[in-house]
Amino acid sequence: MRFDTVRGGVVGFRNQRLPSGAPFVRILTEETGVRILGYYTFAFLQAPVASEPVEGFGGLFGLLARTSLIGQLVLASLLVFSVASWAVILFKLWQFRQVDAQTSTFVTIFRKSRKFSEVQSVCKSLTASPLTGVFQAGYVELNMQLRDAEGPGGDPAGGAPRPALRSFEALDRSLLRATNVEVNKLERHVALLATTASITPFIGLFGTVVGIIIAFQEIGVTGSTNLAAVAPGIAEALIATAAGLFAAIPAVYFYNHLTHRVKLTASAIDDFSLEFLNIAERYFSG
Repeated sequence: MRFDTVRGGVVGFRNQRLPSGAPFVRILTEETGVRILGYYTFAFLQAPVASEPVEGFGGLFGLLARTSLIGQLVLASLLVFSVASWAVILFKLWQFRQVDAQTSTFVTIFRKSRKFSEVQSVCKSLTASPLTGVFQAGYVELNMQLRDAEGPGGDPAGGAPRPALRSFEALDRSLLRATNVEVNKLERHVALLATTASITPFIGLFGTVVGIIIAFQEIGVTGSTNLAAVAPGIAEALIATAAGLFAAIPAVYFYNHLTHRVKLTASAIDDFSLEFLNIAERYFSG
């Protein structure tokens, strides 16, 4: 006796049709029913289950709209710090680019000139360079000590008799005072980056704590640990953490970068002051 495969719960035989009450046919039919029931059960378990969306929890802007008042204040403060720090970063990068370009030009003119008066005449066009301020301070002190001597403004190329300085210490102090003024100009507003880098992570941490508290409050109100109940509070906490890091990381990097640039420029100012003193001692020593 031959039979085909079982399909749809019906057993088809070749050449013969067995009565429906036959024991063999009954066994095959029951086994086939069990298999079909198992197939449908497996397909039902594998079918995707549509999760119920959280009302009003659509996207980042929807989440920000649902954020608590404290969370919004935290994000607003972090935004203020971030905008202020980026403004300082962009301004200081532009400033140091101007400083480097004009300092290079000033040093070239200073070393090629034979008279201090020639260098003084170009200082007005190179105001971004800190060396111009140092030079002008030294030039004023030099003129004050040589005001009765021959030669315009303490000119090294002036005629005899050679003028002499009364106090090199006073000239050195004038250059040192001007150096401090110029370095303070370069360091202006850089401290804001240090403040942003140190305080914004803690502000973000405060927002994180607030978000976690809100999540636990939702659990207490609903009496359920369902994700739909705690998701808004957890998301608010994570957004506050991310905002704090977003404000702090660039501030840390550019604070170190700008501090290094200030040190390099201060070193260049010190070298120029020593060069100025050497020229003054060479031509105006008694």
